[in-house]
Amino acid sequence: MTTLSHDRYCDEVTHQLDLLRTTLAGADLSVTVPTCPDWTLGQLARHMGGAVRWSGHLVATRAERNVADEAVPNATGPEGDDPAALDDWLAGTAEFGARTFRDAGAGAAVWSWTEDHTAGFWARRMTHELAIHRADAAIAAGVAYEVAPEVAADAIDEWLEIVQFVQRVSPEDSASELKGAGRSIHLHATDAPAGLDAEWLIEFGDDGFTWRRGHAKATVALRGPLTEVLLAFYRRRPLDAGGVEVLGERELLDFWLERATFG
Repeated sequence: MTTLSHDRYCDEVTHQLDLLRTTLAGADLSVTVPTCPDWTLGQLARHMGGAVRWSGHLVATRAERNVADEAVPNATGPEGDDPAALDDWLAGTAEFGARTFRDAGAGAAVWSWTEDHTAGFWARRMTHELAIHRADAAIAAGVAYEVAPEVAADAIDEWLEIVQFVQRVSPEDSASELKGAGRSIHLHATDAPAGLDAEWLIEFGDDGFTWRRGHAKATVALRGPLTEVLLAFYRRRPLDAGGVEVLGERELLDFWLERATFG
């Protein structure tokens, strides 16, 4: 379920990178990112910019197959942790990404690792890649994190689609264990603005799971402000951190969080 327009996704690529630049202003780029402990804050920023450069290159060249990172121009960013150089590169990346996705149009044929081989897939994917990693950056920098409600809701949709895709095509992945008829998870955002359906029902079956937006009783519910539900569901915030409440059989929610993977 895609709830945003292609133009909005293109706008968000710029917006999310601009917000990242604000997050990085004055921050220590050498600190370890708690939610991505293999990276420093500077490395995380270069990963985010590199993802946009790489996906933008795919779109710009109408790639028919995967392209190695090293074949993408200016994908690694500046060497070292010079804040000004990194900021300039991120600003250029924001302009490049949004322009490339927009000029291509949503329906342009482009390779992807999913069944959706379009530029629209990459504009959406980069929107949420940036939005979630920006939360990682905010946590590392010790600053507040906010995201537009409709972007947060669509990020949950996309995550469910990704886990469902992985379950379908990668039987060796831990996502394949997300099954077992008669169990369900309800996500409930308590502060959604009028007109935004920000509740989800995930139902387990014998062969996998299905999901839909809407309110329903479930085996376990994850409840709280939309941003907090998003961060908890993406494993960016511990369930016990106080931002959300868990009602019902927490073991099932833990079971999901341990096995829901991105490939």
